Amino acid sequence: MHAPEATTPRAAELAALDAKINALLPPRYQHCYGSVRTGSMGSAGLTFGADGRVAWDRIWTTFCDLALDGGPPHRGTLLEPVTPEAVAADPGRARTVADEITRAFELVTGLPAVDDRPGWVGVLCDSADMAAWLLAAVTAENVTARRRDQRLYLPAGPGFTLGKEVKNVVVALAKTCHYWTGHRPEEWVARATPPVPVGPPETPPADLREFVRAVADALGGTGWPTDSARYAGWVGVACPDEETAVWLLRAVVVEDVLTRREGATLYVPTGTTRDEAARVAAVFAHAHDLWQAAGAGGAARAR
Repeated sequence: MHAPEATTPRAAELAALDAKINALLPPRYQHCYGSVRTGSMGSAGLTFGADGRVAWDRIWTTFCDLALDGGPPHRGTLLEPVTPEAVAADPGRARTVADEITRAFELVTGLPAVDDRPGWVGVLCDSADMAAWLLAAVTAENVTARRRDQRLYLPAGPGFTLGKEVKNVVVALAKTCHYWTGHRPEEWVARATPPVPVGPPETPPADLREFVRAVADALGGTGWPTDSARYAGWVGVACPDEETAVWLLRAVVVEDVLTRREGATLYVPTGTTRDEAARVAAVFAHAHDLWQAAGAGGAARAR
C-alpha cells in the first residue's frame, strides 16, 4: 500500500493507515510490504539429536514471511485452545507435551519458558510490548495465543502430536520471535503499557449471539458471505480473494484488533462485551470503506 497524496480526507486516512502499518512491521517489510507473497516456502522436517529428541534449534535457517504482513499463515486453520477437561482426562500425556514444548520454546527463543497454566505453555518476554506484538503475530499464524503482561502463552494439550500440533506452536513462536528479535530497529523503544487488543473471549459467555450478531452485521454489510459457526468467538467473512483479505487484515490489526485469515476468509473476533463487539464492527466497516476508497481493484492493491 503506497498511500496517495493526502489531498482529500480519504487520502489522508489512507496515508495514516500506511504509516500505522509500517510502524507495526519489522524494518524488512516497511514501505515494501506490498511485495510479500502469500505462498508458503514449504515445511521443514524434524531434526533429531544424538539423544533421540527433536533438535528444535537446528531445524530452521529461515522462515516464510510473517502472516501479520500478509505472508502465508503457518496453519491453514486455527489451532484452538485446549479445554481444562481435556487436560484433566489425560494428565500424564498433557505433562509430556507441555515438557516438550517448554524445552522447544527455550531452545528456539532463548526466553525463559513458563508453564503455570494447564493447557498452556508460554515464554517470559523482554517487555509487555514484545508480548503484545507477539500476541498479534502468533494469532495471525492461526495459532491461539494469550497474554498476561510480559507472558505470552500458546496451547499445549494431551492430543498434540510431535510432528503436527507441537511443531505448529513451536514454529509459530520461533517464526514471530525471529522477526521481533532479528528485525526490530535499534532505535525502537518499548511501550510500558501497550494497548490491550480486542480478541475472542477466553471463556466464552453462555450466550455469544449478541456479540456475534453485531460483528456479523458489519461484515455482512459488504455483501460477502459470513460464517459465525465455525469457531467460537470468531466471525469470518469470505473476501473476493486473498489479496483483499490481506489488505483488510493489515487495516484491522493496526487498530488493536486481533485478526487472522484462512485463505481468502478473514476472521475477526467478537470481543467479550457489547462495547468490544461494537468496536470490532466499526473497525472492520471503516477498513472496508478505506479498501473501497483505495479503488478496490488492481490500482488500489498496487500499494
